[in-house]
Amino acid sequence: MRKTPLVFSLVHEQSVFMTVVVSILTFLSVLAFGIALSIGTGVIKWNNQWDKYATIQVMNSNNTNDVKKIFDKNMDKIESVREIPKAEMEHMMQAWVSSGAKLNNYLPQMFELKLKKSSDMNFMRQEISQRARFLTHTSALKQSVNAGWKLVGITGFILIIMLVSIGICVSYISRNIAMLHKHELEILNQIGASDKFVAKQMQIIIGKISMVASLVGFMFAVPILLLILGTAHSARTGLLAMLTLSGNDWLMLILLPILIVFYAVHITKKTTLKILSKN
Repeated sequence: MRKTPLVFSLVHEQSVFMTVVVSILTFLSVLAFGIALSIGTGVIKWNNQWDKYATIQVMNSNNTNDVKKIFDKNMDKIESVREIPKAEMEHMMQAWVSSGAKLNNYLPQMFELKLKKSSDMNFMRQEISQRARFLTHTSALKQSVNAGWKLVGITGFILIIMLVSIGICVSYISRNIAMLHKHELEILNQIGASDKFVAKQMQIIIGKISMVASLVGFMFAVPILLLILGTAHSARTGLLAMLTLSGNDWLMLILLPILIVFYAVHITKKTTLKILSKN
């Protein structure tokens, strides 16, 4: 199959500049997108992990037996129930009280409850809330979950900025090429070449550079992303330990550089046709 030769091409400086800039922006885009996906997945796993847990605080010791009877009556809904020892509660509260303070007279009797189904949480709340304080772990961790979603929003905003920057860069390069080869474009118009033909030449050039740049940016971003996830997992507890990327997340990450190439080609066509229409 015969290939149509390119009428013009980028000079060396333009090629190097565009490759470097698009590589860096792709690197940052993949990194931002990967972090957003991992935090989003982590928040969902974190939320799902605790949606079956609740803490019951019996403030009046006279209600302890009634609470235990509710547990016994609903064992078909309960996976496990554990009374939290006073020593464990004192250990958790040490950071909040002065050294040597005695808490035995102030601490409530507490139980950690895990249900088989999260849908039974409201039923158990209604049964117990008249006799004790019923605190779901999901509500207690709401601030952490909200912070996680805010981080997803921030990284998503950074990703948008990176994509806009790529569009501006490609548009700027395309405009400069068209102005640099203005004489060649005039000749092409005189011999009957259409604007679409000229735009296609530009798309081929920018497309090739974008493919190389996107691949380089992706290859550098993945090890850094894995390093970030590995560092987060070393925390072992909390939301950071939940950060991960699923198979679908990796698929979307791989598709991102491909979409950047198509995006660059589209911007090139749009910019070139706009310039040609003014000549």
